Amino acid sequence: MTVTNKVVGNAMQMLVCQLAEGQTVYAEAGRLVWKTTNVSIETRLTKPAPDAGAGPGASGGLLGKALEVGKRVVAGQSLAFQYFSAVGGSGLVAFSGTLPGELRALELDGSVGWFTEKDALIAAEGSVDFDIAFAGLRTGRRGGTGFVLEKFTGQGSLFVAASGNFIELNPARYGGKIQVHAGCLVGFQDTVRYSVEYIGGFNAKTAMTAVLGGEGFSLATLEGDGTVILQSVNLHALAETMERLVGDPGGDRGRAGVGGLFS
Repeated sequence: MTVTNKVVGNAMQMLVCQLAEGQTVYAEAGRLVWKTTNVSIETRLTKPAPDAGAGPGASGGLLGKALEVGKRVVAGQSLAFQYFSAVGGSGLVAFSGTLPGELRALELDGSVGWFTEKDALIAAEGSVDFDIAFAGLRTGRRGGTGFVLEKFTGQGSLFVAASGNFIELNPARYGGKIQVHAGCLVGFQDTVRYSVEYIGGFNAKTAMTAVLGGEGFSLATLEGDGTVILQSVNLHALAETMERLVGDPGGDRGRAGVGGLFS
């Protein structure tokens, strides 16, 4: 039975899930907003598995658990998932992303899976399997954060977030291939092939791009027939902007006036 859900809000959307007794969703740490008291929380190192019903997936023993944790550490993720289950009747639990933007439910029917960038996950049903997908060492060196993707398969609802607004495309409608800034990629169906190229290296073709474009950027190529979801906010550019603002000594002039109110 699919989890009943509703997306509320506009500039910073929130996901509200209504869980029937025995239903479970899992989420990354830090995504919870509020819940009713009959929704329990468990933190587990084990990942979900599609054959585990509403409960957490089998750990596969200590070695299997260690491998799962190791992959998440390499991916820069939290060590464990938080599982939310309704006990003694229907319950509500709400989640949100960490940046202003949209939320969307992706329904998996078992025939097509999804790859997402590593911060897109908000929550998923316990019947949706999770794994870390590495795009290859060469791609990793060129693509930076685009090296690590999260893979979801099985059946059930998967909830993802974007910064700004969602942009949905299918490469098949554009000659079978599109190129996007890696900082704008949210996710894509597993029928789409993915590779990353770093633009801005100092060679005959890209030296001018590096000079005019700053430090260069990672360009993702997506090929095939399937849905690709982008976000209108470039996360890489946002991170660089925030870093400059935080590190700018002159940028605290406005804050000084506010701080004076509480001194």
